[in-house]
Amino acid sequence: MDKPVPEQNEGNEMDVVEKATFSTPEQASSFYEVVKQRLMDVNHWAEISNLPSATFRLCGPDGEEVERQVKNGDFFKINIPGPGNSSGEGFDWVKVELIQEDQEGSSEVLSIRVRPASNPQNAEPAVAHFFSDKATSTFQVRWTGQEVSAEVHGRNEQPNTETGHILDNARNTMVGLGATLGFSFPQWKGLAAGLVNPATDRA
Repeated sequence: MDKPVPEQNEGNEMDVVEKATFSTPEQASSFYEVVKQRLMDVNHWAEISNLPSATFRLCGPDGEEVERQVKNGDFFKINIPGPGNSSGEGFDWVKVELIQEDQEGSSEVLSIRVRPASNPQNAEPAVAHFFSDKATSTFQVRWTGQEVSAEVHGRNEQPNTETGHILDNARNTMVGLGATLGFSFPQWKGLAAGLVNPATDRA
């Protein structure tokens, strides 16, 4: 099986972990099934986050928005606060390259890995994201004994400055630098906390 979180080779890395603990493994196992459904329901990530953040829309391989659980080969169309990029028509785009459930020792883990991509709705080949396509984000939920965790792992994060558009390059440098300085950390922490919050309404 593929390794869900790639090796860190260059640029920045980021790790967020939030946990919920239960009285018995059976309770944790039952909640893990709920949290898996939340992770797969990308269109409602913003709703369950504990802090205002970017919004995510799940799109099929053709770039059209869909209302279903995420599948391999899908795209996330991301609207982040601030200026957008022209190649993404105002949005940042990532492609789902891995959805995998593993047994890791005594843990069960569901992983979704995405990578910056071009906009599937136009012919522009440039990566439509503030990070280059060397970067990845891996979203995981994990069950171990009496504990359920949600994790976000960013690897090889570098600003995308090769779009062919001067304004996009400048925007990506600014947004990417902010992310590497930790400005995106509260967003991912809020998402992880919302995923494992037993009081979150959406199951």
